[in-house]
Amino acid sequence: MSADADERQSATRGTLKDGEGEIRHRLPRADQRGDLPATPIRVVAAEDSYVIQEFLIGVLESAPEVELLAVCANGKELDVAISTLRPDVVVTDIRMPPSGREEGLRVATRLRETDPEMGVVVLSQYSEPSYALALLESGSGRRAYLLKERISSSQDLVGAIEAVARGGSVIDSSIVDALITARARSGRSPLADLTSRERELLAEIATGKSNGAIAESLVLTKRAVEKHVNSIFSKLGLPEDHDVSRRVKATLIYLADENGNG
Repeated sequence: MSADADERQSATRGTLKDGEGEIRHRLPRADQRGDLPATPIRVVAAEDSYVIQEFLIGVLESAPEVELLAVCANGKELDVAISTLRPDVVVTDIRMPPSGREEGLRVATRLRETDPEMGVVVLSQYSEPSYALALLESGSGRRAYLLKERISSSQDLVGAIEAVARGGSVIDSSIVDALITARARSGRSPLADLTSRERELLAEIATGKSNGAIAESLVLTKRAVEKHVNSIFSKLGLPEDHDVSRRVKATLIYLADENGNG
């Protein structure tokens, strides 16, 4: 390795200080980045479980679409990493020290005001609609909510990172399935007007799939999917506009309804 390469490598390794500990600064070595895209998605991860930290490191450092900048163990470290490294996307646990409460949601809410272009992927063990609502209530763009038990596939996690980096949204399908089942029993919900096929499509929409991907998943023509999607939007009172998050807003109707009925 050349002297210049050595110097670049040294500059990208080491630790960041949060005043109490050290953040695991995980930039890849300069001589190992030849296979990465010209502009990989810059990611900071936060998770207090060492086991899941190692899982995230393994997945993200092996993904050519991603440049893992740092791994943090608590909310204070995450704040330092965000302000210092300026990532494109933050992947964070929902509950972390120092408060032991919803540190991940706190960060996501703050970033909506201070850094609206920064994406956030929340990883949670809780399939509570109220958590998803709290994440998305100020806007669904650049936000994802995934259950930890369902990210055993690296494709799911990296796909969510790519989606929020592009301005999209992803909600774990199991949350949507539960909401659809619960709200379909109630005549008070707009869900009552949806057909079973439309409810099935809504679950697919909420996972962030395109019409083409939904057509392939449900073995329908793309034209049929488009017809169903337009019918869903109409029944849920979502006017046609240029808002790219309208698809996720269809899901938020259920999230808001569930939260309001406790």
